[in-house]
Amino acid sequence: MAYIDLTTKNFDETLDNNEIVIIDFWAEWCGPCKQFAPIFEKVAEDNPDITFAKVNTEEQQALSGQYGVRSIPTLMVVRDGVILLNQAGMLPEEAFGKLINHVKGLDMDHVREEMTKDEEDDE
Repeated sequence: MAYIDLTTKNFDETLDNNEIVIIDFWAEWCGPCKQFAPIFEKVAEDNPDITFAKVNTEEQQALSGQYGVRSIPTLMVVRDGVILLNQAGMLPEEAFGKLINHVKGLDMDHVREEMTKDEEDDE
């Protein structure tokens, strides 16, 4: 298996101990989730340097609520503890690959700097 199952017990630890984590919020009854699953699994196998994880929204409702998941599938990308993407919908394999390359290439110091500026502007 190229991904791990996340629960409230291992969620924070997984995000804290891995540079990049890509999470698929899904449910057994969700047709688009079932269509996205093979794409997610293939991309996970092609990128062993990234932690891929799945959250079953039926079993982990607290996590779904905490991260504002209202539609599934929802893809969440976290790097260095920063949520870079939290978006509903599935991605084609090619777009998923481009997203991963973009995330790997980000200057996280610059991202954090921009986030600090945004927070200061909001005050």
